[in-house]
Amino acid sequence: MNTEKLLALVENVLEERKALEMVVLDVRGRTSFTDYMVVVTGTSNRHIKTLCDYVEISVKESGFHPLGMEGDMTSDWVLLDLGDVIVHAMTRQARDNYQLERLWAVGGEIDMGLGAVVAAA
Repeated sequence: MNTEKLLALVENVLEERKALEMVVLDVRGRTSFTDYMVVVTGTSNRHIKTLCDYVEISVKESGFHPLGMEGDMTSDWVLLDLGDVIVHAMTRQARDNYQLERLWAVGGEIDMGLGAVVAAA
């Protein structure tokens, strides 16, 4: 599965499962370990874990094998590593605290998903 198809699948699953405030960060050229980071907010610890579980199931059904997942039902941040796409599902408090979008968007652009791109501050 190519990276763009994988990213589209991830975005679709997260939208279907009611992920909030999805942001896709294009980090190609900024890091060597991935191409895209997808950051979403969940309504609870259970919701963020479930979001990543559904993404994992969907990519496996498509023949892709995730590299790993960090976090559990008690975590406020769950990371799903799909190689060229990494999903960060976070509670509102964790997302406000860590501000991944600002960290990775320094001097670049933030892709807000669904084709919208805004310049980073």
